[in-house]
Amino acid sequence: MPPRSRFKFLLVLVLVPVLLAVGVVAYVGWRQSVPGVRVTSPPPTLLGHKTPLTFALQAARGNVARAEARMVQGGKTTVLARLEGPPAPRVELPVTVEPVALGVKEGDAALEVWARDDFWRPIRLDDRGIAQFPVKVDLTPPRIEILAATQYVSPGGAAVVAFRLPEAGRAEVRVGGQTFPSFPYGPADKGARIAFIALPWDFAGTGTMSVSAVDEAGNAASRAVPAELKPRKFPHDTIEIKDAFLDAKVPELLPQRSPAQPLIDGFLVINRDQRRQAEEEKRRIGAKTGDKPLWEGVFAQPRNTKVFANFAESRTYLYQGRPIDTQVHFGYDLAATKHMPVPVANTGVVVFAGLLTIYGNTVVVDHGLGLQTLYAHLSRIGVKPGDRVEKGQEIGRSGTSGLAIGDHLHYEVLVHGVSVTPLEWWDAKWLRDRVAKPLKQAGLPEIGGISPPGDDAAPASTARHSARRRAR
Repeated sequence: MPPRSRFKFLLVLVLVPVLLAVGVVAYVGWRQSVPGVRVTSPPPTLLGHKTPLTFALQAARGNVARAEARMVQGGKTTVLARLEGPPAPRVELPVTVEPVALGVKEGDAALEVWARDDFWRPIRLDDRGIAQFPVKVDLTPPRIEILAATQYVSPGGAAVVAFRLPEAGRAEVRVGGQTFPSFPYGPADKGARIAFIALPWDFAGTGTMSVSAVDEAGNAASRAVPAELKPRKFPHDTIEIKDAFLDAKVPELLPQRSPAQPLIDGFLVINRDQRRQAEEEKRRIGAKTGDKPLWEGVFAQPRNTKVFANFAESRTYLYQGRPIDTQVHFGYDLAATKHMPVPVANTGVVVFAGLLTIYGNTVVVDHGLGLQTLYAHLSRIGVKPGDRVEKGQEIGRSGTSGLAIGDHLHYEVLVHGVSVTPLEWWDAKWLRDRVAKPLKQAGLPEIGGISPPGDDAAPASTARHSARRRAR
């Protein structure tokens, strides 16, 4: 073999193994360096007495084969949870952290996630730490200080509760099985909040209320609100259902009714199911409220109107002389003249304008902090959602839409969607005693321009006292 050829041959013998070795090393290195598992959902930074959380894990190649969540504090490591189930490209690792049970103290700590995938590598890697999250353990419940509240409350009535909650979080007032949200009120550095609450007409509790709060770490606390329950009686009435009324109203309110279904059966569907749907819708509308008071002074009853149906009036419906149903009528029915102008009772923002089952054409105006007024059975609506309306402004005309017998206005006062007696909000003295006075006791500013007793407050008008006598 010529010298040149021999040199080329030797060069090939040397280079080929070298290149193969470099390729193998590069391939193995690439296999070993392929990213493994990553955490796609970080935990909260604050942990309370019992904090549920979930780590979402994603494998870059293959599947997540193993995963483990750990808590580390002061050099001590505790396993919180291990992955259960078959390997998958994306898995969730649910964890419930209970520091006291784990022997973890308040203060700084860390959550770690260890994991590996099943992507093939020449050298199998052990589980390794893929993420660490600094956290703070907070086991101190929120501090609630009751500042003041309406002292005397009645079924079907409203009340205000003022309290201080220095820590960030959410707080609500519980009355029976219902909850009412609170809103910051007054100087920011005072940390005060207020909540307007409603006692349902059939509330039969002891009159106690409570403020419940949950801080950012999930710690909860509760404080009782002292109040005295004053009983209140509500009227009863009977209404005779005529065939002419059924002929007019059932097809209007239940167009999907089968022609074979008797009209009286259709009426019962309307009177029960649609009435219940309306109550549910009022609660949903009640959530659309401003965090500032928009109203000013007493709520105005439309001039020259007469109350002819009362709040929380239990009605027995008769057909052909026999009882067929019993329902509760909320709000007041007010009448004057046919298609009378309907003024808004106080300043606010329209949050609903349209059909509302048995109420027919309806407008709901929000006055802030959960306080709303409802105007129903209208023949015409003159506003739309989002409109700001001033006290006394016409928003529609009375009528007979919905389940109405005769032209009138159905008027309600709502607190977070729960109907309360309008009489209280027409009465300046009630507002001074039950709203302005507690706020003064709490050291908070006046609300709605209502001064507490003893201040220069205008007396309730003769018209309001007349309305009060009629509504009794």
